[in-house]
Amino acid sequence: MTASFTDCANAIRALAMDAVEAANSGHPGMPMGMADVATVLFQRYLKFDPAEPKWADRDRFVLSAGHGSMLLYSALYLTGYARPTIDDIKAFRQLGSPCAGHPENFELAGVECTTGPLGQGLAMAVGMAIAERHLNATWGDALVDHRTWVIAGDGCLMEGINHEAIGLAGHLGLGRLIVLWDDNKITIDGAVSLSSSEDVAMRYAATGWHVVECDGHDAADIARAFDEAIADPRPTLVRCRTIIGKGAPTKQGTSKTHGSPLGADEVAAARVELGWASAPFEVPEEVRDAWLKAGARGGEVRTAWEARLASHEDHVEFERQMKGDLPAWFSLGDHVADLLANPQKVATRKASELALEAINAQLPDTIGGSADLTGSNNTLTKGLGALTADNYGGRYVYYGIREFGMSAAMNGMALHGGVIPYGGTFLVFADYARAAIRLSALQRARVVYVMTHDSIGLGEDGPTHQPVEHLASLRAMPNLDVYRPCDTIETAECWELSLQKADGPSLLALSRQNLPQLRTEAAENRSARGAYALFEAEAPRQVVLLASGSEVAIAAEVRDLLEAEGVGADVVSVPCWERFDAQDAQYKRDLLPGHALKVSIEAGSTFGWERYTGSEGLRLGVDGFGASAPYLDLYEHYGLTAAAIAPQILARVKEEA
Repeated sequence: MTASFTDCANAIRALAMDAVEAANSGHPGMPMGMADVATVLFQRYLKFDPAEPKWADRDRFVLSAGHGSMLLYSALYLTGYARPTIDDIKAFRQLGSPCAGHPENFELAGVECTTGPLGQGLAMAVGMAIAERHLNATWGDALVDHRTWVIAGDGCLMEGINHEAIGLAGHLGLGRLIVLWDDNKITIDGAVSLSSSEDVAMRYAATGWHVVECDGHDAADIARAFDEAIADPRPTLVRCRTIIGKGAPTKQGTSKTHGSPLGADEVAAARVELGWASAPFEVPEEVRDAWLKAGARGGEVRTAWEARLASHEDHVEFERQMKGDLPAWFSLGDHVADLLANPQKVATRKASELALEAINAQLPDTIGGSADLTGSNNTLTKGLGALTADNYGGRYVYYGIREFGMSAAMNGMALHGGVIPYGGTFLVFADYARAAIRLSALQRARVVYVMTHDSIGLGEDGPTHQPVEHLASLRAMPNLDVYRPCDTIETAECWELSLQKADGPSLLALSRQNLPQLRTEAAENRSARGAYALFEAEAPRQVVLLASGSEVAIAAEVRDLLEAEGVGADVVSVPCWERFDAQDAQYKRDLLPGHALKVSIEAGSTFGWERYTGSEGLRLGVDGFGASAPYLDLYEHYGLTAAAIAPQILARVKEEA
């Protein structure tokens, strides 16, 4: 007996409603409504091989509407991926199951990115499509020739990031990107018309997209729309007109199927409606066989690709890039040696540019960019060339004023593989990018955020542009290494560490103002410890001065004033809290002895420094919004000068004597 198309689609519907019912939690409506579209996609169009899920030239599939995760889990199970197993699906949304409430890329092969925050999946897919076209320009069709497919819902298209993402995709002419819009006219609150009356198709067309429509429950019409999408050189939005919760006889087409279990009675009625006689979590053998056959169709394509790769003269380099390994020859040793021989007093944003000149010349993997602040972020180096619709081989993306879209696209590039993205903006605008930075950390994506103008030191632009609370809030984020280097040497070290971290993002907070080069040696990467004694006390040590970035030089001046009064003081540079916190207890005790007065100096919120100074220490910073003035006047106004700080410390030392 041969399974029909409808039987195959109903397998997704049945697994989705059964899993949500068992968990008493989840979103059955979208998987049931998009089951027909997904069946056409996975059985006929998507290029993949469950036997080798990380095959470099596979199509990327992104479930941007991540709440409908059971659609993806069902497709992976049915097509023959090793996981999820049927037991994994039975444990949907339970502790220890890889079938989380929303898809997580580190849990299952076949989940290309973590989605659920609406709009970000589609925006990451833009980055994947950029990476595909760039690598195609480098390696040719023989090794890189695939598409990026997305299923997105109304929420994905309403979110503000959608405007940023589709504008960038249209501008770059990313014709290998196809978005399947689940146009079911329903959100959690009810009908879409309650909150939106825009013409979505016209909006996409206005940004340079091709738009086509289909009946999302007619296999032939779906295939016709896919064929039109593939044939058009522009990115395509396929408007799939669907019924949310299709098959649930009394709830389909309503918001009742969106984010709640159907209920036992409705599930039973849906089985009758769909003609699905199998017990919960059971798939008839002929349906399972049809799906497994569809999953196996990519095997021959992959084998042929592997033969082409093996015969390619640079296959070792291609494999290195796709694995994300740094080349054996990569080193910033010569760059650091030159800085030691020729010290420079420059802003750390300029120091970053100097480091990038050395990095980009050695690493073909890097793709840089900026959100319309190239000249301020210093992210463009010689020879990169712009990545445009006419030159995908370029290595620099002009993202425009799209901080959120840029950050999400970089996530997609990193997750695609083969490239290491970095992008710049002002640190204060981390607020615009924060949701994507969080997904960088959650997804373990190697993205480097270059964020300049990192304090009141930016001066006259005033409190709207002066980050105060930003360092503290970013340091609170798990798996994000926040670096604030103090000079050219530390900046090079922090770049090296950022590139070496393959399992998560890094953020470099860089100064606008010039800073002296304090380091006179670099026998090892001292920033790797997160904190270290830059200058040690000459008189008996009574004080430890902790500082980061532009305030390390101020701490050095304070030390000199204290030493002149017979008070010994260490200066501890703290470029990265996360790395320092990971050091062993003895190292921390040696650096921050219990008997010493510990003083933190940073031109931002003092929040968090008490973990190092203790409650009895001094914490000097800016705990209110800044002001508009030349930066030296601001430092004096906020008491962040050696002349203002040293007397406070001397008074405290005298009190404790």
